[in-house]
Amino acid sequence: MSLSGLGDTGKAEPPPALFPAPESDTPTPGRRRGGASQNRSSQNRPSQDGSVQNGPTQTDDAGRQLVFFGADAAEPAVADLAGLLAGPGEVVRMGGTARLSVQVDAAWRVHVLVAELASRGLAASWEPTEGARHAVRTSYTRVLKPLAAAWLHGTTKRPPTAFHLTGRRLRLWLAAAGTPEPPDCFLLRLGAHDQECWESIGVALASAGLAGTLLGPAEGGPAYRITGRRRLARLAELVGRPPTTAPTNAWPT
Repeated sequence: MSLSGLGDTGKAEPPPALFPAPESDTPTPGRRRGGASQNRSSQNRPSQDGSVQNGPTQTDDAGRQLVFFGADAAEPAVADLAGLLAGPGEVVRMGGTARLSVQVDAAWRVHVLVAELASRGLAASWEPTEGARHAVRTSYTRVLKPLAAAWLHGTTKRPPTAFHLTGRRLRLWLAAAGTPEPPDCFLLRLGAHDQECWESIGVALASAGLAGTLLGPAEGGPAYRITGRRRLARLAELVGRPPTTAPTNAWPT
């Protein structure tokens, strides 16, 4: 079953009834979440291989200073999809194209990810899989080739040397595989077969002020456990407002 994004095939089609449409999770081009207009020339502009050009810190409508590199501080970019690869996402190559996919455990995550992919001009589809899970994937496209080149060593997924986590990357990771653990913890789940990635991802989390504890498969992982109110507040600042389809308490606030 297909949920088309804004790829080469044209306009997005409405999702099936299983996924009630949110008010809107896709920002209008040229505007930040919250409605204030943006000066594109002043934004942080991540390239597809993970590098970032620094821009000035901005302020939203309420006068709240936006977190530098937070999800609200820049427009959606294909480079943000590295956040899915930090978690359980996978990328594969075919010729001069690549495709990104991720399995999720809830319908609301499907809706959020399809909208996020569409906001980056990528067509997406989904299908149910075993264990009441859903596979979300893009079409094969040349747009994802630089991302695949940066992350794949042969067929093995491995973060680029200078990999770092911005708010938009964390937002996508959390939307795909973030789980609250009351009262003061949050799990960011990892790819079960991505052991070569885990250490580098932990370094990137620590650099973002989110140093976590690595949980192995026997401990309910693989995942990084973010603990404590201060770190959860930092996570909430970085990932921005909850998607309209996210259940109560499924998002850090």
